[in-house]
Amino acid sequence: MNIEKISNDILPKPIGPYSTAIHIENLIFISGQISNSIDSKNEINNIDFQTRDILKNIKNILKKYDANIANIIKTTLFITDLKNLKIINEIYEKFFLKYSTRFPTRSCIEISKLPKNSLIEIEAIAYKK
Repeated sequence: MNIEKISNDILPKPIGPYSTAIHIENLIFISGQISNSIDSKNEINNIDFQTRDILKNIKNILKKYDANIANIIKTTLFITDLKNLKIINEIYEKFFLKYSTRFPTRSCIEISKLPKNSLIEIEAIAYKK
């Protein structure tokens, strides 16, 4: 089994002892992503901004593996307040329909807290042809 770890100065650096993404055979596993800009005081409580930033990060990670959003088969969303789900769903739907004709399977879990007081974290699994 050939395992390829992504490394790139442009992509978000992990905030702990884990890989941002790993490519194993035809699958790409992307660790949970929070917004790169979470340290900005203006964005700390902005679910719209954080969701868009995370999806952009995931798109850039996939690009490094010559894959795209249409290759995503599963996502998991961790959110700190289910009241934000309507906004998240609107952004998520537009984003995926821009790049794909279908949605990936998905789980969404409300949790009490995320790193850096993020409002949302998204992880993804994609395939590569």
